[in-house]
Amino acid sequence: MLTRWLVPKTIQWIVKIFLIYLFIFTAFRVATVVFFKPVDINLLELGPSFWLGLKYDLRWISFILFPIALVSLFKKLTPYYSERMKKFWTMYLGILTLMVLFFYGADFGQFSYVNARLNADALIFAEDPQESLQMVWQSYPIVWILIALVGAVMMMVWMFRRIHVGVEGRNVHIHKFTFRRRWHLAALLLLGWFMHGFFTAKPLNFFRAFSLNDAFKSNLALNPLQNFFTTLRFRKPDFSNQAKEYYPVMENFLNLATNGIKKGSYTRLKHAGSKALESQPNIVLVICESFSMYKSSMSGNPLDPTPYFNNMAANGIFFERCFSPSFGTARGVFATITGIPDVQLSKFATRNEVTVKQRSIINDFTGYEKLYFIGGRSQFNNFTGLINNIKEVKIYEEGDYKSPKVNVWGISDKNLFLEANEVMAKQQKPFFSIIQTADNHRPFNIPEEDKDFIQQNIPADTLNKYGFESLKEYNAFAYTDYCFKKFMEAASGQPYFDNTIFVFVGDHGVEGDANFIYPKAWTEQRLAEEHVPLLFYAPNLLTPQKRKETVSQIDVVPTIAGMLQMPYTNTTLGRDVLDTSKKENAAFIIYHAPGWIGVVGDDYFYRKNIRIKKEELVPVRTGLPVLSKLQEDSVKKKMSALTSAIYETARWMLVNNK
Repeated sequence: MLTRWLVPKTIQWIVKIFLIYLFIFTAFRVATVVFFKPVDINLLELGPSFWLGLKYDLRWISFILFPIALVSLFKKLTPYYSERMKKFWTMYLGILTLMVLFFYGADFGQFSYVNARLNADALIFAEDPQESLQMVWQSYPIVWILIALVGAVMMMVWMFRRIHVGVEGRNVHIHKFTFRRRWHLAALLLLGWFMHGFFTAKPLNFFRAFSLNDAFKSNLALNPLQNFFTTLRFRKPDFSNQAKEYYPVMENFLNLATNGIKKGSYTRLKHAGSKALESQPNIVLVICESFSMYKSSMSGNPLDPTPYFNNMAANGIFFERCFSPSFGTARGVFATITGIPDVQLSKFATRNEVTVKQRSIINDFTGYEKLYFIGGRSQFNNFTGLINNIKEVKIYEEGDYKSPKVNVWGISDKNLFLEANEVMAKQQKPFFSIIQTADNHRPFNIPEEDKDFIQQNIPADTLNKYGFESLKEYNAFAYTDYCFKKFMEAASGQPYFDNTIFVFVGDHGVEGDANFIYPKAWTEQRLAEEHVPLLFYAPNLLTPQKRKETVSQIDVVPTIAGMLQMPYTNTTLGRDVLDTSKKENAAFIIYHAPGWIGVVGDDYFYRKNIRIKKEELVPVRTGLPVLSKLQEDSVKKKMSALTSAIYETARWMLVNNK
């Protein structure tokens, strides 16, 4: 048909390749529906997503093919002029196809991990290439993945060549060039139209997808190329905020009228309470990798993976409703140390030279030695920059230990605890130690030396039923409990133990099916991803309590400070959760990739999306009365205001808490 109209061979080749790419892009979108579609969305509802998705796909396919059509205006540069140009353009398409398949493969991994398209967050791994590459190598069958990827690209290149030969064979009579320019110009105009936006008056952009007003529908419409290259701009910190507008809300939430130094400021000077400890106790703050509450024994999980920690929880002050503000170790450690949620939409606050510099309450622990222990390199995620906000802190990391390195994360958690214990036992002054664990993370290695740790063999269906994706993950989680036990047994034999408060908090949780123990919000609204245990353990100093109120990871350090007989200055969003004057129980949560922000309280979880006009209010405990429309609107209004107030104030504090 095309040859009848004397269409140039190059244009025929481009048309056929265009259709192949369109098939690939569409196939991946269909696969997204097959694997990730929420059960409450009907297939017929996805029509607008596919139509908008087609426009995005046409746009990016046009970006790929436009250079061929443009350069081929010059006869000697067409893929049909010489064998060399044929190889050049085939290689060009091979490289672009490799990029496309890589992006879609990474996109599937991202979608299964955080229910969102691949975005510029992925560049976080490029900032720590040593650990990132080692983690991937040690965790996944990378050789087979690369073989499959290269095989797919080679097959595509072969197909492009076959099409080239086929077009050549059917068009041997076309040899003139003078009449063909109009076809190239027509192709350029059509591709330009697609790049602008097919049947769109305004240029097609990333934000058009969110007019669908549903997270899954919006993500389905976007393709990973559009999402990734647009969100690159979000890596730059946004210094604009509306904190001043929401000050009255924060004034009430932080009780600034009573404790604040002056109107308009978030600074409050806190004095010791009547129950404060006068013994200058040591502090050991353990930030536990991926310590997800619903997977633990403390939640009532029948697999009972953490019996030792469960016993400690029964003998300490244990908060069963603690939430990290967000997912990710760097964000969790930042929130714990600074008392501010990391609300930057893409790049970690620890990775930004402006936001990594923060004032920390830990500096108010005068007379204390400050120690930080990590099994691997502290340069990972720039933990060095964050921890150095603590004056005169001594950092212990990979290279400072006598224990052997076991994987990408350095020495094992058990050896990290034991070596930290040796250092702390030698201290002549009170100390504030931070220990950051890592073993409960891919590649889930359990050292050969720990033969007294008994690994379990549990059927896959049972593991899945109770929140574990694999046997390796379960045993790594149980190994964490083993490490806690070894640590506490070693510490209890040291003189410092009796006058030490041990604080354990998860850096974040892990998304999964928590329906066996918690209300639906833990699974459907992903609260399981942020729900972590929080324990203050000091058998000789603290009276055991089981606390049911909602608290946040950002409250940890202010609460520790409040236990001691010392004044301290708090300039952040964290609160002393044992302070009886605290007005409201709430924890702020942000899901960066899909754009959700919200607060979880004792009864409800409210969230809204910063990109689409959607909000949700769901119960977080059973037995609540059904709200009338008026009551529901009232709760939403109040929680929406608090959500925005914390979000905007956190944005302000990230660049002003110095």
